[in-house]
Amino acid sequence: MSLLKHVGTIGGLTMVSRVAGMAREMIFARVLGANAVTDAWFQAFIIPNVFRRLFAEGAFSAAFVPMFSKRLHGDGGIEDARSFSDDVLSVFLPVLIALCAVMMLAMPWVITLLGDGDADPATFAMEVDFARIMFPYILLVSLVTLFTGMLNSVSRFAPGASFPILLNLILIAALIFGEYAMSSWGWTIEQVGYSQAWAVTIGGVVQLVWLYVWTRVEGFRPKLLWPRITPEVKRLSIIALPAAIGGGAYQINTLVQLYFLNQLDSGAISYMNYADRLNQLPLGIIGIALSTAILPTLSRFVGAKNKEGTDRIQSDAIELSMLLTIPAAVALAVCAVPFVTMIFQGGRFSLEQAELTGQVLGMLVLGLPAYVLVKVLVPNFYARSDTRTPVYAAFISLAVFVVLNFVLIADYGVVGVALASVVGAWINVAYLYIVLVRRGYYTIPLKLVGRIARQLVAAAAMGAALWFARDLLTGWYSAGLFQRIGALLVLVACSAIVYFGVAFAIGAIDKQRIAALTKKREP
Repeated sequence: MSLLKHVGTIGGLTMVSRVAGMAREMIFARVLGANAVTDAWFQAFIIPNVFRRLFAEGAFSAAFVPMFSKRLHGDGGIEDARSFSDDVLSVFLPVLIALCAVMMLAMPWVITLLGDGDADPATFAMEVDFARIMFPYILLVSLVTLFTGMLNSVSRFAPGASFPILLNLILIAALIFGEYAMSSWGWTIEQVGYSQAWAVTIGGVVQLVWLYVWTRVEGFRPKLLWPRITPEVKRLSIIALPAAIGGGAYQINTLVQLYFLNQLDSGAISYMNYADRLNQLPLGIIGIALSTAILPTLSRFVGAKNKEGTDRIQSDAIELSMLLTIPAAVALAVCAVPFVTMIFQGGRFSLEQAELTGQVLGMLVLGLPAYVLVKVLVPNFYARSDTRTPVYAAFISLAVFVVLNFVLIADYGVVGVALASVVGAWINVAYLYIVLVRRGYYTIPLKLVGRIARQLVAAAAMGAALWFARDLLTGWYSAGLFQRIGALLVLVACSAIVYFGVAFAIGAIDKQRIAALTKKREP
C-alpha cells in the first residue's frame, strides 16, 4: 500500500505537469505562433534541457541517489548522508557555474554549430540572447535534481514530482502577461519572446527555492563547503561518466535534429516542437510507464534464471504496449491535422501553420510504436547489467538518422526530418530485437505475432472509421471552444468503440491474460 501510494503521488503529479505543459504549448502557439522568434525560443530552451537530461536527471541522478541512500540508511545515518551531499554540492556547484560561464561566452559559436550561423544578424543576435538568458536554467535544475534525490531517499516524492508544474505555471503567466502587453502597450513578438526567456530562468529559481525549503523541512540543511575531491565524490564521478556516455546518443540526436531544422525556412523548429508534443503524450504514458514497471520483475526473473518468467513478462509488455500504441499512432496519423487544429490553432497560429504541423505529426507518429518498443525492450538488457547494447543501438540509429536527413531534407523539408527520425527508431528496434534473439534472451512467440497482426486489423478498421468521421466534422476543428471539444470527444469515442469492438471480436485481445495482469499476484 505504501508503494501504491507513492506511485499514485508521482503519477498524479506527473499527469498534472503534462496537462500544464500541454496548456502552456496551446497558449504559446496562440500568443506567438510559429516564426523566427518561436524557433529561436525553442532552440534556446532545448540547449539547457539537453544538458539537464544528459547530466542532471540522467547520469548524476543515477549515480547520486543510490550512494546517498546507502549512507542515509547505513550506520552513519543522516549525518553521514548530509556530509556526503554537502561535499557533492560544494564540488558540483563550481563546476556548474564554470559550465554556464563557458557556454554563455561561447553561445555565438554554439548557435553557429547548430546550423543557424547564416541567419540574418538581428535573428542571430536574438537566438544568442535567448540561449544566454536561459542557459543558467541548467545550473538551477541540476541543484533541483540533487535536492530531489535527497528527498526521494526518505520517501518524500511529492516535492520532486511537482516542481515541473511550477515552471509551466510561470511560463503560462508570462504568456498571458505578454499577450496583454502586446494588446495594451504595443509590445512586439520579440519582446514577448524575451519575457518568456527570462521566465524560464525565473522558473528555475522558484523550483530551486521550492526544493531547498523541503530539504530543510526534512532536516538535511544543505550547506556550501570549500570544494574538496573526497574518495566518495571521485567515485560518484566515475559512476556518472559511463551513464552520461550511454545517454549521449539520444541527446546528440536532439542537437543534430536542430542542425537540420535550422537549414529550413522559418517555423520548422516550431512545427516539429508542436508535433512532438502530441507524439510524446502516448510515449510518455505508455512507453515510459511500462519500461519503469517491468525492469524490477525482469531483473528478479533473470537473477533466478527463470527463462519462462522472463519471456512471459517481456511478451506481456510488448502485447500491452502495442495494444495501446498502435491505435494511438493510427488515430494521430489519420487525424493529425484536425488534432493540431483543435488544440493549437488560434490567435497567431494560423490554419496554414496547423496544416504544416499536422503533416509533421502524421509522419512522426509512424515511429510511435518503435519508440515505445525501444522502451519495452531495453529493460531486458538492463536486467542483465548490459548497458552497452542499448547504447550501440542508439548510435546506429543516430547514424541512420543523419544520413537520411541529408537525403530527404531537400525534397521533403521538415517532414523529411520527421521521416528520418521514424526510420532511425525502427532501426533501433530491429537491432535490439536481433541481439535478443541471437543471444537467446527472447524470441517473440508466434501466438503474440498473430495477436499483434489482429491488432493491426482492428486499427485499420478504426482508421477507416476515423477517415469518414474526420471529414464529417471539418467545420468544427477551427470553430469555437465547445465545437472543438465536441469534435475531439466524437473522434476519441469513435476510435475507442471501433478499435476495441473489432479487437475483441477478432481475438486481438487475450481476455484471460488481461484479466490475469490486472490481478495482484506473486511473480
